[in-house]
Amino acid sequence: MSYRYITFLTDFGLEDDFVGVCRGVMRTIAPESTVIDITHGISPQAVLQGAVVLERSIPYMPVCVHLAVVDPGVGSDRRPVALQTQVGRIFVGPDNGLLMRAADREGVEAARALTNSRYHLDDVSRTFHARDIFAPVAAHLAAGVRFGDLGDAVDPGDLVRVSLPEPEVGTTRLVGTVLTVDRFGNLALNVSREHLDELSLAPGDWIELQFSLDPYYAQVAETYADAKPGELILYEDSYGAIAIAVRDGNAARLTGAAPGDRVRVRVTAGPE
Repeated sequence: MSYRYITFLTDFGLEDDFVGVCRGVMRTIAPESTVIDITHGISPQAVLQGAVVLERSIPYMPVCVHLAVVDPGVGSDRRPVALQTQVGRIFVGPDNGLLMRAADREGVEAARALTNSRYHLDDVSRTFHARDIFAPVAAHLAAGVRFGDLGDAVDPGDLVRVSLPEPEVGTTRLVGTVLTVDRFGNLALNVSREHLDELSLAPGDWIELQFSLDPYYAQVAETYADAKPGELILYEDSYGAIAIAVRDGNAARLTGAAPGDRVRVRVTAGPE
């Protein structure tokens, strides 16, 4: 079975040649397949952030080969793997939890360690498996190579998984974690609408946000237009996560927050 598309997610950025050479490898092996770049803006080595972005993006992608590489363990004994889901998607990448939140949504039907060097480049670097192993395997799969030929079978239950941190929720406050920061500086948290309901928060209510240094007042809102320019809001983003934003501004720049940082949300009467 061949695939028309390969999706591609990394923490490589766009300043270097890393993305380009991986795309070149795939194009050489599978010239009929089109590469869809999900993002290359995952923070360096941020496996959990990559897993979250991959999970929320996949429902909007065609059923195809999904290549994802955020790989701080490259060159170590972590396994390169491919996973086949019950709906026919194939995920390719490191066995460090990056793939599993997306793959487990559909159920992992089979997994293979990428031990068959026939589908790698001839010279494999210790530090660039994306180019030398993952991209070639993804392309060979897209071109019609059988999943079972990739290498040794792996028990799906033995694959590495990562869990989201759980927020701490009380009656008047909660403590959440920043999961992702987009290019607009919006901070997506590990907090859901249900958690806000536990605090009895509704649009228009005031909260205090406490980061590592300074506290800020913000309002619960439904959309950016509910706030005045420069004001902080707490809102539900397009993926259903509770997020922090600044109307016509950048919440990450204002607060200094980054993925992995904790933020305290406290119900308050608002600024005096």
